[in-house]
Amino acid sequence: MSGESLQSESRNPGDCSEQSRTLLALTMVPGLGPVRIAQLISSIGSPEAVLKASTSQIASVRGIGNSTASNIAQHLHQAIDRVDSELEKIADAGAHIVSIADSHYPAMLAATPSAPPILMIRGCFEHESKDRYPVAIVGSRACSVYGSEQAGKFASALGRAGLTLVSGGARGIDTAAHRGALQAGGRTAVVLGCGISKVYPPENKGLFDEIVESGGSIISELPVEAMPDAKNFPARNRIISGLSLGIIVIEAGLKSGALITARHALEDHGREVMGVPGRVDSPASLGTNQLLKDGAHLVTDPSEVISILERDAFHLFSGTHQVRTTNPSVDPQSGMSTEQSEAQLEPIGDVDNETRQILESLNDPRTGDELAELIGIDPGQIRAKLTILEIQGRVRRAGSRFTRVR
Repeated sequence: MSGESLQSESRNPGDCSEQSRTLLALTMVPGLGPVRIAQLISSIGSPEAVLKASTSQIASVRGIGNSTASNIAQHLHQAIDRVDSELEKIADAGAHIVSIADSHYPAMLAATPSAPPILMIRGCFEHESKDRYPVAIVGSRACSVYGSEQAGKFASALGRAGLTLVSGGARGIDTAAHRGALQAGGRTAVVLGCGISKVYPPENKGLFDEIVESGGSIISELPVEAMPDAKNFPARNRIISGLSLGIIVIEAGLKSGALITARHALEDHGREVMGVPGRVDSPASLGTNQLLKDGAHLVTDPSEVISILERDAFHLFSGTHQVRTTNPSVDPQSGMSTEQSEAQLEPIGDVDNETRQILESLNDPRTGDELAELIGIDPGQIRAKLTILEIQGRVRRAGSRFTRVR
C-alpha cells in the first residue's frame, strides 16, 4: 500500500498519519486480524473504503460469510469513535503509531505474510539507517548461566559491529541479549507480547527505559492497554523474525517459543536460522540442538553470524532483499529467472530414490511441506535431504521455497 507518511522528525508521542488512523480503527474491530484486514483492503479498494463498507460489500470478500460481515460492520463505526481515545493513551505511554502505509514502517517486516497493519513504537526504529541490519537472539526464559553468558557475548559483539539486536524482552536469554547490546553501546529493539503501555516482565521496566533512552525501541502491534497473555506471544514471534535478517537461537527447549520464531524465520520469511549448541544432556538445549540437526547454521562465535548474514545484508543494501526472500522465480545473484536456470539443469545422476523424486519435483519451486505431500515422504526426512542438497549446491532456497539448480 502507499499513502501519506510522517516525516521522521515529527515522530512525537501520539503522532499518527491520517491513513494510520484509519488502519488503527480497523485493528480495533473484533475479528479483524492482519490477514483479514489485507483481504478487505485488497477487495474493497482502500482502508477508508473498508471503514465505509456495507455489510453486503464485506460479505462479498472471500472467506467472510454473512454472519461475520454483519459483526464487522456493526463494530466499524464504534472503532472510528474510539480512535482518538486510543491515540491519547498511546501518547500517554510515550509512543507513536507507524502503519504499513508509512515510509518509515520497517521494510523487511512489511514484505512478510501477515505483517501488522499498525505498530506502536516507543523510542525509534530507523530501518533505513541506524537499524538497517537487525539480527534476533531468542531462547529460554529459564536459561542457564552458560546460556545467559552466550546471549550477552553474541549481542555485545554484534552490537559493536553495528547490528541492531532484536528480541522479546522476556526473562532469561532475551534480557541477557538486550543488556549485552546496551553494554556494548549497540542498538536494541524489544517486541512486546502486550500493549505498549504495559511492562512485561515488570522487573524489566528499568531495562526498557534504558533501551529507549539509548536510542532503541519498544514495539507492539497490540492495543495499547492489552495485558500480557500466552496467546499473544506466538504472533509476537513473527514480528521478531520479520524485522530481522536472521535468528540466533540460544538454549531453547523442545516446546520453547523460540522455536516458533525460528519456524517463522525459516518457513515464512526466508531468514537465516542459527543455533548456539548447548549441553547434550540439558533439557534447556534440546530444541536448539534439534534445530542444528535439522540444518540450522551452527555458530560458536559472533564472527560466524556476520559471515552468514553478509549476503542478506548485501541484498538489503542493494534493494534486492525482498526478491531474494519472496520471489522464487528470480535469483538475485545471477539475475536469471527460473525458466532460464532450468535450461541449465544438469542430469540428476546416481542418487537414492527419494532424492531423485525430490529433484524431479523441483523443476518448479516448492516448499518442503508441498514436497512431502506430493511425494508422500515424512516432512522431517524431506528437510534433512533438502539441507544436504542445499549444501551440495543442487537446490536453491528462495524464501520458503526450493528450486533445483543442478
